[in-house]
Amino acid sequence: MIKTIPFSPPDISQLEIDEVVDTLKSGWITTGPKTKKLENEIANYCQVEKAVCLNSATAGLELSLRLLDIGEGDEVITTPYTYAATANVILHVGAKPVFVDIKKDEFNIDPTKISEAITSKTKAIIPVDFAGWPVDYDEIKDVLENKKHLYSPKSGTWQKSFDRPIIIADSAHAFGATYKNKKIGSIADFTCFSFHAVKNLTTAEGGAVTFNSFPNLTSDEIYKKFMLLSLHGQSKDALSKTQAGSWQYTIEIPGFKCNMTDIMASLGLAQLKRYETELIPKRKTIFEIYKNELKKNPKLILPPFVSETKTGSFHIYPIRIINIKEKERNEIIQKLAKNGISVNVHFIPVVMHPAYTKLGYNINNFPNTYNMYQNEISLPVYSKLSEDDALYIGKTLIKIIDQI
Repeated sequence: MIKTIPFSPPDISQLEIDEVVDTLKSGWITTGPKTKKLENEIANYCQVEKAVCLNSATAGLELSLRLLDIGEGDEVITTPYTYAATANVILHVGAKPVFVDIKKDEFNIDPTKISEAITSKTKAIIPVDFAGWPVDYDEIKDVLENKKHLYSPKSGTWQKSFDRPIIIADSAHAFGATYKNKKIGSIADFTCFSFHAVKNLTTAEGGAVTFNSFPNLTSDEIYKKFMLLSLHGQSKDALSKTQAGSWQYTIEIPGFKCNMTDIMASLGLAQLKRYETELIPKRKTIFEIYKNELKKNPKLILPPFVSETKTGSFHIYPIRIINIKEKERNEIIQKLAKNGISVNVHFIPVVMHPAYTKLGYNINNFPNTYNMYQNEISLPVYSKLSEDDALYIGKTLIKIIDQI
């Protein structure tokens, strides 16, 4: 009988169930005390002053752009090797996405290409910690420092608190990763995490933004603005309004509806308790099994997950198969499926999708991105994947590649 191995189911234990039930019984299920507690715990975990929890990483990215008044006439540099959300938020605020290629042998953005793309219109950079492997933050900061004479912040905005383009990291995959012994979340100006169902730490949907204070701009001010933006600009949240005699509120700005609920936060609180002792170690074990099994085959390029300066979050295991094209890659995926193994491809580059080709973007301008994409396959990685199944996946993959 053929095994059936899914790609990335969530790991929900009795701890998560009990925490959610406790919330349901509490009589308070929307944004409230558990969301605030999760924010504090995420800030502590990431070693920053503040965290704000929202309904998605996408909301975190977009609201970060909006609180900095990035919009019409501005440019934001990012990578085409990412999910569409990274670029969509730039369009949502009216700014222009400026895509630059990734490194020749790595899925992350190339800092030298960032340097070539910076103009006086550049207000922010959105690098992506692909698969949970951090970008080269110091290299990016050096580039921005060297080009800071081009930075032209809008008067009367928080852009004035920066002397170079602002780094808004898309670290959707990278919760728990480190760069030079610092937690991801504490390195970029703003860091956006995803807690979607397939992520290492999940709240079903959801996300968070982490940040510190800046010159002439405190983390408390930033947090308050995030709260306004995420709740229609309302001066009081639902919990504050329910206090006796506190029903009155004002709408300070025309905001949005992006808040996290206490039900979601309950999942996050339980997951965070298990994260370093259970969830991450199990994922690391899967990475090590794949590495030991797949390194035997010279046709495979395996991803890094620990180096002198970086530790990944063990979120995605993206392999590359030497000297094959999309057609052969897709055949391998189908053969794996026939053997009960669900895999994925991360990602179809943003500039290959109709929404972006219609805007004039062309994959031919990003050769490294296409070369990495055309032979990439992401293998299943999740904390409930058994070691036997991981070995089965590795051996089956090698057998199929040899056949192809």
